[in-house]
Amino acid sequence: MIRAHVLVCGGTGCTSSGSPKIQDAFHQEIEKNGLAEEVKVVQTGCFGLCALGPVVIIYPDGTFYSNVTVDDVAEIVSEHLLKGRIVERLVYNDTGDAQENAEAAHSSLNDTIFYKSQYRLALRNCGVINPENIEEYIAMDGYAALGKVLTEMTPDDVIATILDSGLRGRGGAGFPTGMKWKFASGNRGNVQKYVCCNADEGDPGAFMDRSILEGDPHALIEAMAIAGYAIGANQGYVYVRAEYPIAVKRLQIAIDQAKEYGLLGKNIFGTDFEFDLDIRLGAGAFVCGEETALMTSIEGKRGEPRPRPPFPAVKGLFDRPTVLNNVETYANIPQIILKGADWFKSIGTEKSKGTKVFALGGKIKNTGLVEVPMGTTLRHIIEEIGGGIPNGKKFKAAQTGGPSGGCIPAHLIDTPIDYDNLLEIGSMMGSGGLIVMDEDNCMVDIARFFLDFTVDESCGKCTPCRVGTKRLLEILDKIIAGKGELEDLDRLEELSNYIKSASLCGLGQTAPNPVLSTLRYFREEYIAHIVDKKCPAGVCKSLLSFSIDPDKCIGCGMCAKNCPASAITRTDYVAPGHKLASFTIDTSKCVKCGACLPTCKFKAISKG
Repeated sequence: MIRAHVLVCGGTGCTSSGSPKIQDAFHQEIEKNGLAEEVKVVQTGCFGLCALGPVVIIYPDGTFYSNVTVDDVAEIVSEHLLKGRIVERLVYNDTGDAQENAEAAHSSLNDTIFYKSQYRLALRNCGVINPENIEEYIAMDGYAALGKVLTEMTPDDVIATILDSGLRGRGGAGFPTGMKWKFASGNRGNVQKYVCCNADEGDPGAFMDRSILEGDPHALIEAMAIAGYAIGANQGYVYVRAEYPIAVKRLQIAIDQAKEYGLLGKNIFGTDFEFDLDIRLGAGAFVCGEETALMTSIEGKRGEPRPRPPFPAVKGLFDRPTVLNNVETYANIPQIILKGADWFKSIGTEKSKGTKVFALGGKIKNTGLVEVPMGTTLRHIIEEIGGGIPNGKKFKAAQTGGPSGGCIPAHLIDTPIDYDNLLEIGSMMGSGGLIVMDEDNCMVDIARFFLDFTVDESCGKCTPCRVGTKRLLEILDKIIAGKGELEDLDRLEELSNYIKSASLCGLGQTAPNPVLSTLRYFREEYIAHIVDKKCPAGVCKSLLSFSIDPDKCIGCGMCAKNCPASAITRTDYVAPGHKLASFTIDTSKCVKCGACLPTCKFKAISKG
């Protein structure tokens, strides 16, 4: 009889930190201690707290062990599983008090600060079940929603439920999901139709969809089959980037299992409904996150966007009516069917229903995945769930929406996060990337970083995006190099607005957002770069200068030994109270690498 389950995170983050070896070590130690009949080791998807992986959780008590290594496994097995004593040094500590945290671990994982403010809906099974075992998904009401729609609901009933729920697309634009399905639903049975999933997820720092595919792939399969029933499609395609090998592997396992159980293919649940699903791998082109470019890529052509109208609901994949949603959007569907539109509408805000998954990264303590109700404030995500800014630094800005989003300044930290509020302050929801920045970030450099990405990823089909974003980047490079003029700020705004209005697809239409938002909220930093020839954050190398205070320098020479350019030499000056002559920096030789700064223990070197 199984009395304990050892859940080992098998997401990409923990896998890269060695969780497969930890899982193997548990099997060996459990066997060695004669516990094989009592303890079961379960590989799961991502738990969300990626900063502290590898993560191991032991049920039924819910003890949360973080930063586990192979060397810790023998102690966990012998102490916790054999003797019933928690290994307190490994217990996840978000309170600062090891004893308090160990006691919390006895009751529930949700008692931890990181989890208790979350509402895990799309991520409900991630970190809970073995994603490679269909029976575990079925045990969590898996495929019950598909059975319900096929035996109790008409296709129009399904669409009405999704419409009434208020679910909006989680891929970025926030278009009503039910409306999209309704547009594609006409002429059922007489026209070939398709259901597609955007699992490309090209935003830097975003891994929400990947984690759902790795931790709960059957939820996507079930939802796509429901969408196929609703619009009258019998074929689906999941477009996933090839850089997600674990996600691709588990999704293929799940598809094979669904077919074996009769949940894909013909006569599903004994009805005349048939639906099949295939995977198509993307090569990592950011533009293929745009729906028409994605469909063009599935067709085997170069991934470039097409003019709209006609929209994909009328003329999509292979010129047939097509529904396309992203992974997170689909992950909500089964629960809406089972629990009802009113239940889903009770979560979130008036115009933004449900929850949103964010990939929390940057200058934040708790890097990882969080899922919160729409309308949760940025402050709550950063200071409570995220654990705040490390090293005593001040929060400066947060970037939402990836390269297409905008930067939210510190004075707007209490903004409730939903589709409309973010648009109002010059940002956007996007797929859910949330990058936190502190006082050491230069906002001009941040704008340049994201714009450089979109320049590289532009497909080049339309001139406003292909040429316009390049011109924007050139102006930013000019400002960062200390050669900017105040007139450049007007040029940035004028060119940005033109690109937004004239580009063919969403990539070009949103590419200027980081520039416009940083100009709106951090204009003084641009002016400092242009007028004062200074980078207030000390990031832009061309505007940096390093100097040594001769009265603080004790003449130890450590800075000179670590200077790769031999730009630091000894002077003839000996400061009062010191025995050795001080050093100085030859600015003509200095490469501004900053290697000298950490070597000086007397803070004699300054950067300005």
